[in-house]
Amino acid sequence: MKSDALQFFAPCPRGLESILTDELATLHATSIQSTNGGVHFQGNWQTCYRVNLHSRIASRVLWRVTKKPYCNEQDIYNAATALPWHEWFTSELTIRVNLAAIQCPLRSLDYTALKIKDAVCDKFRKVSGKRPSVNTETPDIRIHGFLDARQFTLYLDTSGEALFKRGYRKNAGNAPLRENLAAGILCLAGWQPGIPLLDPMCGSGTFLLEAAEMTLKIAPGLRRRFAFEQFKQFDRIQWQKLKDQAFSTQLPATTQLAIYGSDLYGYALSDARINLEAAGLLEAVPLKQANILEISAPQPQGILVTNPPYGVRIGETESLLELYPKLGDVLKNKFSGWNAYIFTADPLLPKTIRLKASRRVPLFNGALECRLLEYKIITGNMRTKNKFVNNKNPD
Repeated sequence: MKSDALQFFAPCPRGLESILTDELATLHATSIQSTNGGVHFQGNWQTCYRVNLHSRIASRVLWRVTKKPYCNEQDIYNAATALPWHEWFTSELTIRVNLAAIQCPLRSLDYTALKIKDAVCDKFRKVSGKRPSVNTETPDIRIHGFLDARQFTLYLDTSGEALFKRGYRKNAGNAPLRENLAAGILCLAGWQPGIPLLDPMCGSGTFLLEAAEMTLKIAPGLRRRFAFEQFKQFDRIQWQKLKDQAFSTQLPATTQLAIYGSDLYGYALSDARINLEAAGLLEAVPLKQANILEISAPQPQGILVTNPPYGVRIGETESLLELYPKLGDVLKNKFSGWNAYIFTADPLLPKTIRLKASRRVPLFNGALECRLLEYKIITGNMRTKNKFVNNKNPD
C-alpha cells in the first residue's frame, strides 16, 4: 500500500456492488474490494473528490479513520479519543454520529454512539477548550461507526448529504426511486447513451433524468456541495480543477434525445417536468400523458425500463392482477425487438404478466427487497427466426 493512500468505503444499494466496482475502476480508485452493501477502495484526496463528483452508484464516500479490536464501550471511547479530530475539522462545525452493527455483543448502540460523540467532544475540549455542537438534522460533519463481533471501525463522511441527492429533484412524487438505484438499473439493463429508452410509467422522471445526464456527460455532483469542502485539508484549487474538467466535457442539451417518458397521471408528469426543467433538460426529453396499455414503441428497437405501481405503494391488488397480464400483452404485441426491464417488489407480477423472464436480478430499494425482471421481446416467432438464420444464402 502506498504511504499516501487513504482507505475509503462507498456504500450502495444492495445488488449494485459489481456495478459500483466497475465504476470506481474508471474513476482511478485502487485496491477495490466489493462486500455486501458497498465497496472498499483506496486513493488520495483527489480520488475522493472525483468519486463524490462523478459516481452515479455510490450512496456516500466514507473515509476510514480507524479500525481496531474492542471488548467494551470504554475501548471504543479510547480509540475515538486517540484520533486527531481537531486536525480534520473545527469545533465551530456541528456533528452527528451514526452507528450500525452486525453481531455486536454490546447492549446498547445508542449508548455506544453517545460514547463516540463524547470522545470527539472531549478531544476538542482538551486541545482547544471548545467542543462542537450536535445537530441530528443537518450536521456539518457526519461520523459513521460500524461494529462487528470483534472490530470497531470509524469513518468520516466526505459526502455530507447522500450522493443520490443530485440537486435536480424538486418534486419527488409518490414512492420515489433513488437516483443511484435508477442509474444502477440502467447499467444492469445494458442501456448506453444512444440506445432508445422508454419509461412508460415515469412518475417523477428519475430514469429519464439519469439517462439524460449520462447521455450529456453531466457529472451528478456538479449541482451540490460536499462535506469534504469543510475539512481542514480541503484542496480548493484541486477541487475547482476537477469541476472545470467536468464542465468542459459536458454536452449541451440542445437537441431532443432518444429518451421518452409517459405516465397515465398528469400530476406525475408535472413532477417530471419540474425536475427536468430544474436540470435544464426539459427540451431534451419528450413527455406525454398516456396509458401504458395504449402506447406503442417510439422506435423499432430499444430498451423499456419502468418501476410500475405495486401493492406497497397503492394497495390495490385487484387492479394489479388485471394490469399485469394486459401489460404482458402490450409488450408482446407492440414492443417486438425491444428489451423490457421491470423493477418491482410485487411477487404477483412475474406470476401474472404471462411472459418468461430471461433474468431476475435481486435488488433492494432501501430495506425493500425487489427484483429487476428482464424480458426479451423477440421479433416474429422462433421458427421464422431460425429459418432466416439457417438460410443465409437462399440462392
